[in-house]
Amino acid sequence: MTEESTVPGPWITPSGRYARVLGRAVDIALALAVLLSAYGYAGDHDLLLGALMALALLARRTRPGAVMAVVMALAFVQFLLHDPNLSSPPTYAPAAYDMAVLFAMMSAVHHSRTPWMPYAAGGAVLLATAVASFGVPFLGLDGFGDGQTLLIFWGLTLTVWLTAFALHTRRLYAESQAARARHAEREQEQRARLAAARERAVIARELHDVVAHSLAVMILQADGAGTVLRTSPDQAESALRTIAATGRDAIDDMHRIVRVLREGRSETQGAGEERRLVTLDEIDVVADRARTAGLTVDLSVEVGEGQLSPTEEMTAFRIVQECLTNTLRHAGAGARVDIRVREEDGALLIDVTDDGAGALAGRAPVGESGGNGLVGMRERVELAGGAFEAGPRLGSGWHVRASMPVRTKNTVRDSVGTER
Repeated sequence: MTEESTVPGPWITPSGRYARVLGRAVDIALALAVLLSAYGYAGDHDLLLGALMALALLARRTRPGAVMAVVMALAFVQFLLHDPNLSSPPTYAPAAYDMAVLFAMMSAVHHSRTPWMPYAAGGAVLLATAVASFGVPFLGLDGFGDGQTLLIFWGLTLTVWLTAFALHTRRLYAESQAARARHAEREQEQRARLAAARERAVIARELHDVVAHSLAVMILQADGAGTVLRTSPDQAESALRTIAATGRDAIDDMHRIVRVLREGRSETQGAGEERRLVTLDEIDVVADRARTAGLTVDLSVEVGEGQLSPTEEMTAFRIVQECLTNTLRHAGAGARVDIRVREEDGALLIDVTDDGAGALAGRAPVGESGGNGLVGMRERVELAGGAFEAGPRLGSGWHVRASMPVRTKNTVRDSVGTER
């Protein structure tokens, strides 16, 4: 049975304007019933007491405890004024308009917000009927009934109390279900906001990686091509080819990111053939482009084929790409970069160091332009459950170290098959 099927229907728990109108109509009907019952008695104070009880019942929903106290006090006054020795007593007891006591008790039980109120209301009515039946001899007050009469009163009181308590329990259940529904809705909205925030972070990282690296390579290549255009046409032509290849790759990546934005799905969701898979082999490509831009790159990749999942290969590639981008931007041509990517004891280790082209560390720190690259690398590594470290080297240059636990492709495939 679903949770929706356990929620009470609107005919049991009305709400809104319909509930207010229905509740007010019931209050007026109960007040009129008490007033009409008091109208038939000949006592001098019966009609007045009945009218006051009826008037008090109009507030039984908002002030159930106060209404209960007022009605019980009026009933006690009725009992005090009653004199069975008179042919025409000021009040008659018991009287039909004493039904107001039961109505007030029902309201106190059903509409109370404190756990002790239902039991206090029922106990007060049971005690009052016992006193009214047997009287208070030491105060000179005679009762108007006997043990059999008391049992009848108590049976009627308990019947009304149990009915009211059942309604009270039903109301609490309906309120708890409504609270659970509101809580579930808030949780769903929160999950949606978190998912949107995560997706924005992923897209921001991808945009930064694509734009920053591609533009850095293209700008340096364009500057180099302009410098050697007349003296070394072959080098200029090679630089232009690198610019074109880098631009095409950047456009492909931008198209993929825009497609994700338009279709409203994460690139981790089944993108299938539309998604361009980035592997460790492409590290050689970005390293060659960095070399043509003037860097001296020493690259070593010691990872067996099939040892990494696509996500891990993507993470490793983006870290290396971002490190080369930062070196190009802040150290410039002539810097030497040492890249080591290896799998060791179930962990993927990435070490990238550069000499800063001989400039002292701190001359142009990577974080100077906002540090988005470092933040993106750190987020990628931490999402993979790894550790990330970056900072200036002693003397000159910069170092980046990252380590991530490895889940091989075979392990991922086996876990998916087990879940199915």
